Amino acid sequence: MTVLLVVAAGVLWACGSYLILGRQLSRIVIGIGLLGHGVNLLIVLAGGEGGTPAFVGGDPEQFTDPLPQAFALTAIVITFGVIAFLLALAYRSWLVTSDDEVEDDVEDRRIARAAEAVAEIGAES
Repeated sequence: MTVLLVVAAGVLWACGSYLILGRQLSRIVIGIGLLGHGVNLLIVLAGGEGGTPAFVGGDPEQFTDPLPQAFALTAIVITFGVIAFLLALAYRSWLVTSDDEVEDDVEDRRIARAAEAVAEIGAES
């Protein structure tokens, strides 16, 4: 069962990485969500086999470790915040450009060309 969950986490990571590499904001948001789910699955798997709940009583050696569950809840909250922020950015981009494709920044390309020119001048000296 553990191997199946590790494979599922790997598939979530692979699909999320593929979607993030796209140029559409909607795919990037979905990709971040898939990566978050993969991380949560791996964190829960890192907790090991389940034990008895601490509130039932019994042998303290058989208790379930609550730390991976706390990490998973924290990761869920962080992923939700990041996705909400990305959705706000995507909505603003849609209002401004009426398109969800991420374009190259013209100013960034100009600065890169200027830096290359300075490097060529420095190499010639």
